[in-house]
Amino acid sequence: MRISVSDAKAQLTELVRRAEAGDEIILTRHGHAAVRLTPIKATPDPDTKRALLHEIGESGRLKATPGPSAARSHDFLYGDDGLPE
Repeated sequence: MRISVSDAKAQLTELVRRAEAGDEIILTRHGHAAVRLTPIKATPDPDTKRALLHEIGESGRLKATPGPSAARSHDFLYGDDGLPE
């Protein structure tokens, strides 16, 4: 929905309700889009963030597969004396 700023003044409460419900509200000035009303997403509290990060870490740890050590990944480039071949 596009509406001029001057018209929006009279119905701001309704426009905010519609934006919260998911409607796209664009305020125009002199026929050009100026502002978009969008709802603010609730930010999770620190405990919820911590739990989410823990879940992500556990998920990654469970998906990891054992393999060769990265410390040895370039050994084929070096001789027994430790110098490049």
